[in-house]
Amino acid sequence: MKIGIFGGSFNPPHKMHVEMAKELINKHYVDKIIYVPTGSKYKYKNNLIDDYKRYRMLEIICQKEKNMEVNNYELKDKVVYTYETLKYFKDKYKNDEIYFICGTDNLSYMDKWENGEFILGNYKILVIKRETDSYEAIIKRLNKYKDNIILTDVLPYKISSTIIREMIKNNSKDINKYLDNDVYKYIKKNKLYLED
Repeated sequence: MKIGIFGGSFNPPHKMHVEMAKELINKHYVDKIIYVPTGSKYKYKNNLIDDYKRYRMLEIICQKEKNMEVNNYELKDKVVYTYETLKYFKDKYKNDEIYFICGTDNLSYMDKWENGEFILGNYKILVIKRETDSYEAIIKRLNKYKDNIILTDVLPYKISSTIIREMIKNNSKDINKYLDNDVYKYIKKNKLYLED
């Protein structure tokens, strides 16, 4: 089985996260997607809501979707690096192939990550191209890892969690276009994203 590891802050998880995952499955890049929310100890994100609440929203989504699940491996009291996460899943699913899903924005500096060259050398990377990035330039720089890097024909969606948080705060009528209805109910019930 081909398992795609989909990391991110998911703050909040929205319909486009699900659509990208469905496309990756439907186009046979992977057979299953595991969402792995980033823990709040991650130093580059300082606006994350409570770990459990982000995990719970992903759980609400995955209960409705075939071949999707959520894992809390990175929700610890310390920073968990991507190479540790991938190793965890490789050990857990010894007979399966582990793929890491990322955008060209992350791929462009992945070799600078903690043990980033180990990731590039040992795992298949499924890449979603962002319009503003030059995939060709990135691949030229990371040429020695090109056999592990797979450019998908899955397109990124032009909506971000940042915009969605603003819409929630402003009680936008269009929010249902972007958020699963049950996730939005959970957000309202728990009064999430009402403050900066």
